[in-house]
Amino acid sequence: MKNIKEDEKLSILNHSCAHLLAQAVKHLYPHALFWVGPVIEDGFYYDVDLGDDVIKEGDLEKIEKEMKKISKDGKRIYREEISKTEALERFKNDPYKIDLIERMDEDSTVISCYTQGDFTDLCRGPHVDTVKELKYFKLTKFSGAYYKGDSKNKMLQRIYGVCFTNEEDLNEYLNELEEAKIRDHRKIGKDLNIFTSHDLVGKGMPLWLPNGAIIRKELENYIYKKEQKIGYNHVYTPCVGTTNLYKTSGHWDHYKENMFPAMKVDEEEFVLRPMNCPHHMLVYANELHSYRDLPIRIGEFATDFRYEASGAVKGLERVRCMCQNDAHLFVTPEQIGDEFKKVVSLILDVYKDFGLKNYKFRLSLRDKEDKEKYFDDDDMWNMAEDKLRSVLDEYGCKYYEAIGEAAFYGPKLDVEVKPAVGPEVTLSTCQLDFLLPRRFNLSYIDKDGTKKTPVVIHRAIFGTFDRFTAFLLEETKGILPLWLSPTQVNIIPVNNEYHSEYATKIFEILKEEGIRTSIDLKDEKLSYKMRESQTKKIPYTLILGDKEKENNLISYRIFGSKETITLDTKEFLSKIKNEIENKK
Repeated sequence: MKNIKEDEKLSILNHSCAHLLAQAVKHLYPHALFWVGPVIEDGFYYDVDLGDDVIKEGDLEKIEKEMKKISKDGKRIYREEISKTEALERFKNDPYKIDLIERMDEDSTVISCYTQGDFTDLCRGPHVDTVKELKYFKLTKFSGAYYKGDSKNKMLQRIYGVCFTNEEDLNEYLNELEEAKIRDHRKIGKDLNIFTSHDLVGKGMPLWLPNGAIIRKELENYIYKKEQKIGYNHVYTPCVGTTNLYKTSGHWDHYKENMFPAMKVDEEEFVLRPMNCPHHMLVYANELHSYRDLPIRIGEFATDFRYEASGAVKGLERVRCMCQNDAHLFVTPEQIGDEFKKVVSLILDVYKDFGLKNYKFRLSLRDKEDKEKYFDDDDMWNMAEDKLRSVLDEYGCKYYEAIGEAAFYGPKLDVEVKPAVGPEVTLSTCQLDFLLPRRFNLSYIDKDGTKKTPVVIHRAIFGTFDRFTAFLLEETKGILPLWLSPTQVNIIPVNNEYHSEYATKIFEILKEEGIRTSIDLKDEKLSYKMRESQTKKIPYTLILGDKEKENNLISYRIFGSKETITLDTKEFLSKIKNEIENKK
C-alpha cells in the first residue's frame, strides 16, 4: 500500500483535499470549527468541532456529494501571507485557529492562508492550483479525537479521506483497504476468540484467550525445539529490575522515556523491564568462563513492558506488554562470523517453515566519518561488518546497506517482510554489541590466560510472539495450518440420536492421540453446524453417519472444500498425525 505522506505529489493533493473536505463540511454545518487537517500515510483527516451535531455513517456520502459539487465549480486556490495581528483579527471567532496563531513567532514565522471560493483556511501549504484537480477522492471513515490528543480536552470528530490523481489508482487503493479490513488481525482475533482487551486491565495490555494461548504455546514449542537443537540454554528472569540495573546498562539515560514509571519498594526502586539484555548479562556473570565455554547462548520467552502512546496501541501488533522470543549470544571476536551465520540460518529455516518469501535484509552499518556517534574500535567494526556481509553473500540473501544506521555499540541486521497488505514490517533482528559486556565487566579467560571481554549478539527470530501472531493472522486471514489451529478437528454427527455415540467414540480416540478436537452435539440442522465449523475456520470437519458408524470409517471435509473424503479410522489418524508432525 502506497505511503501517501512520502509521495510529494500525492501529499500535496491530499492536503488540498483536506481543505475541500473542510469547505464542504462548512457548507453543510455552518457552525463547524476546525482544528488540524494533516496528510497521513493513508490519506488525510480533518478534526472538526460540530457542536451538538454528530457524524453518522450516511453523512460521509452527503459530505462527499458536496465536495464533488465544489470540485466541479473549479475555483482557483490562492495563497496569501499575513501578519500575526492580521491573522488574529481574521480568525477571531475561531478558538482553534487562535490557539495555533498565538503560538507562532511574530518575527520569524510566515503566516499563510489559502482561499478557495467562500472558504479560507490557515495553512502552510503548498496546494494544487484549483479545486478542479481534486476529482478522485473517497471519505473512508470517521472517529472521535480529543483536542490536542489530550483526554482532558473536548472530543472532536475526525473525518478521514484519501485522494488520487486518477480513478484507477483510487479504486486499487480502496480495494486494498477492503482487503486490509478482511485481514485485520483485530477482527480475526475477535471472531476466532484469540485475544481481547479490557479498559480495567489497560490499553495495550491484551488478554490471550484459550484459543490464542494455544497458538502462542505452539509457537513457543516450535522455536524452543529449534533453539535447543543448536545449543541454546533457556532461562527465566524477573520482569522487573532496579533502576540501578538500567543505569549500569545505559538504558536509563537513553530509554527512560519508553519505560513505565519507577516503583519504590522498601529501599529499592524498580521498573518494569523494557528489555532482557541486562538480566542476561548477569546470568552470564553468575560463573567464571573460559574461551572453551564460548559461545554461550542464553534464550528466554520474556515478558517486557514498554510505554506506547494510547493512540498508537493496536491489537497484538503494538502493545505495552509483550513476550519476546529473545536470546543473547556471548562470543569471542573470532566467533562472530560463525554465530551470525547460525542466526541467519535459523531465520531462513523458520521463514521456510512458515512459507515467507517476500522479504529482504537491512544491514545497518556505521558511518566511518562520524567519530563521535560510534563506539571507538575501528578494527572491531571493520571485522564485524565484513563478517556480516560475507555471511549474507554466502547465503545469497537479498540485502541492502544502511550507512549510518547502526547503533552506537555495533552493526545490526533487520529482516523486513512484505505482508499481504500494508507497509513492510520488521520481524527478525540480530545486533552485535561491543559495549554492554564492558558496562557489566563481563569476561572470559582466553587461551593465553588473560581476561578478555566477550562480544554479545542480541537476536530475536519471531520478534515478539504478539506481533508475529498478528502478522500470521493477517497473512492467513485466520486460516492457520493444522499444527497451529486451536481446534484441529470438529466432529459433527449427522443425527444426534443415532450417531452421537460413534461420534463421541471418535472424539475420545482423537483426544487420546493429542489432537485438539471438538464435537458438536447441538440440536441444530447439519447444514447449520457445517457452516459454523467453516466460520470458525477449523481445518478438518468430520461428518459421521450410518455408513461411518457401521464400517468404522471417517468422512471429512477440509476447510474451504466441498469435497467429502472417506477413510478408515486408522488411516485418517495416521494422515492427520503425520500432517501435524511435519507442520504442513
